[in-house]
Amino acid sequence: MALLQIAEPGQSPLPHELKRAVGIDLGTTNSLVASLRGGRAKVLPDANGQEMLPSVVNYSNPDQILVGEEARALASQFPSDTLASVKRFMGRGREDALSDASRSYYQLTDDNEGMVSFATAAGPISPVQASAEILHTLATRAVETLDGELEGAVITVPAYFDEAQRQATKDAATIAGIPVLRLLSEPTAAAVAYGLDAGEEGVIAVYDLGGGTFDISILRLHRGVFEVLATGGDTQLGGDDFDAAISQWVLHTFPDSSLDAGAYRALLARARTAKEQLSDHAQVEINLDAIIPEVGSVSLTTEIFEGLIQSLVKRTLRSCRRALRDAQLDTDAVKNIVMVGGSTRMPLVRTAVSEFFAKQPLVDIDPDKVVALGAAIQADILVGNRPEGDLLLLDVLPLSLGIETMGGLVEKIIPRNTTIPVARAQEFTTYKDGQTALAVHVVQGEREMVADSRSLARFELRGIPPMVAGAAKIKVTYQVDADGLLNVSAAEESTGAQSSITVKPSFGLGDDEITGMLKDSFSFASKDKFSRQLAEQQVAAQQLLDGLDVALDTDGESLLNAKERAVLDEKMAEVKVLLEADDLDSLRTSAEQLGRASENFAARRMDKSIKQALSGVSLDELAQGVEE
Repeated sequence: MALLQIAEPGQSPLPHELKRAVGIDLGTTNSLVASLRGGRAKVLPDANGQEMLPSVVNYSNPDQILVGEEARALASQFPSDTLASVKRFMGRGREDALSDASRSYYQLTDDNEGMVSFATAAGPISPVQASAEILHTLATRAVETLDGELEGAVITVPAYFDEAQRQATKDAATIAGIPVLRLLSEPTAAAVAYGLDAGEEGVIAVYDLGGGTFDISILRLHRGVFEVLATGGDTQLGGDDFDAAISQWVLHTFPDSSLDAGAYRALLARARTAKEQLSDHAQVEINLDAIIPEVGSVSLTTEIFEGLIQSLVKRTLRSCRRALRDAQLDTDAVKNIVMVGGSTRMPLVRTAVSEFFAKQPLVDIDPDKVVALGAAIQADILVGNRPEGDLLLLDVLPLSLGIETMGGLVEKIIPRNTTIPVARAQEFTTYKDGQTALAVHVVQGEREMVADSRSLARFELRGIPPMVAGAAKIKVTYQVDADGLLNVSAAEESTGAQSSITVKPSFGLGDDEITGMLKDSFSFASKDKFSRQLAEQQVAAQQLLDGLDVALDTDGESLLNAKERAVLDEKMAEVKVLLEADDLDSLRTSAEQLGRASENFAARRMDKSIKQALSGVSLDELAQGVEE
């Protein structure tokens, strides 16, 4: 007798038929891929048993692109063809990238959309293409290890990545042929690993200092729900900057030395090795053979090194302080601190974090692997191998999303630190009579004026029926998915005309812009409040003038005598002059006087309209209409 296979909806009927899913930590310095094997998350090694893949791609031979250790070995020989730390360039423009002096050995160009590209022997290569090579190598490793094609992957990104940087990461996965289940913030992934393995509950701070980026996330863990309360960080701060600090110290120690691009890459590699050794030793020797002529080596002590990086570590603590303030918490409320990223192995970093939070951080899981392991756990759930109810992730938006309104004002649709995924809608209307189209300008930031915010995208809604100003009802909807990607749509209610756009800007925010947006929102709060009030008053005054111009053209001669018309003309002229000034009080007063001066004219126009509407209608017909 045949037996029926019984399984929960969406679940595999046989234990050995689990779907293949992986978590990928696309890191600045190293990348990893992990999967659940035997019920536990494990990092997948390559054929040589190496778990970490250096995030380096070499294009010196266009017919044979190298990824990983083989590519890194060619960095000093082919500096401009060997791309490392490309994650720091994801979603950035050329001018923004040029400000990163430690990357001066690259030859940077623009692509057609403004995103930075690298000039190599294989032609212009974008950070997206280079990242796709790294992702493809990891995916191939997973397919070979798991013996089958992947159903999907969860790829991690820094929590402070903006729309452009997240989209660039997803594009890289698409090029690599990887089905993306979700883009997951790196600190959240680490919390998944610790939360499930250690059963932690309460408020947790995830301090993530990797090779190229720093993130701080404040999360609340309770009964399987991971809620991100606040995020902060710096997309241009990480272990690479510590390596550069050591390299610059060496060059200052020997001021007569001049290095070409290849020698500087070699110096950075030895600086990285020295940094890692100082985690266990008080002093190390940096071998300068073949880098600086006639100099054998130089000694670097822990004391000197910590002096070089002290300011960088303090920058991370400032971000921690801001994140706690955003979460409306103090350090006493934080139960545990999770350390993520290889740079957290440095004694100075661990001491600084311990002193700031007044408690010892968690380092039970390898900080290099914890993100990949958490992503693997989430991938296993999303692909359907375990009930999705086992875990719920509630991430947040790092910056507010808004729309431009008349007068260059920003109307915030979704405030920063709103939990995602989220959808918010708001109703708008037309500004002028007979308007048949509406321009939608999507912006990001915390300031009140469009000029002080970051432009994300523009599109137009056409097909609005011609009506008087303010009569049309246009619903604008912002939707942010679980990956932090934004879709904006606009629809006119009476006709159903609609238009939409998936926000995909050509380049992202630099470090100063990201952190500066939040600082500026506080520093310029008073100025922004005044600017907004002035712009709102200017829009209202202009609408009053436009309405009166139309009314005077239609009924001015028949309903006003010469004296009344002269008074209105005089008041309108005063308002027009004040529209060009920054005198809010005078403009408000003048507009109010114009409004009062036009009240009788408006009342006469209303009487005229009523008489015209009732012309030819008998009293019996009017009474019948009232009864009905």
